[in-house]
Amino acid sequence: MVVTVNDPEERKALQKYLSIEFEMKDLGSLKYFLGIEVSRSNRGIFLSQRKYDLDVLQETGMSAYQLANTLIEEGLKLGVETDQVPIDKGRYQRLVGRLMYLSHTRPDLAYALSIVSQFMHNPGEQHMNAVMRILRYLKHAPRKGILFSKNKDYQNVHAYIDADWAGAVDDKRSTFGYFTFVGGNLVTWRSKK
Repeated sequence: MVVTVNDPEERKALQKYLSIEFEMKDLGSLKYFLGIEVSRSNRGIFLSQRKYDLDVLQETGMSAYQLANTLIEEGLKLGVETDQVPIDKGRYQRLVGRLMYLSHTRPDLAYALSIVSQFMHNPGEQHMNAVMRILRYLKHAPRKGILFSKNKDYQNVHAYIDADWAGAVDDKRSTFGYFTFVGGNLVTWRSKK
């Protein structure tokens, strides 16, 4: 269990109360939890999945491949084609699933993953190539993550939204994405068809 509070006395009281009901041990400040690395500095708290990112690249053999500066090729439109070259569906699903887990601290992956995850039921070679490009992009910057900076202006909320109107080749539906900031810190993001 991860407990976070601003008041140390309140934390101690909560821990005392929980220890009555549950057997627990205080492990100190959070450093690593479910593959997410937590770093603290005078700027704030930084969350990343650097080790998980590097493990995915190592397991897929992508650590020797050329880097990619972008997640998806400009103007790429993926769809299901009748004469597409079949690939290993299980491998595709595992890769996309692992990348989805990585997106917990990488909002930059949201749009690309929403596109490639649409073809989990029937992936082809062009879909796998798109996933491989995402992996090559990850190699470019494995240390990216989210910084929650110290900020006292929590009443300041901003949201941004965009869509690729009728961008899907198969059904002409739109894919939209949004980001929400509270006090200058990114707190929610999503991309969905």
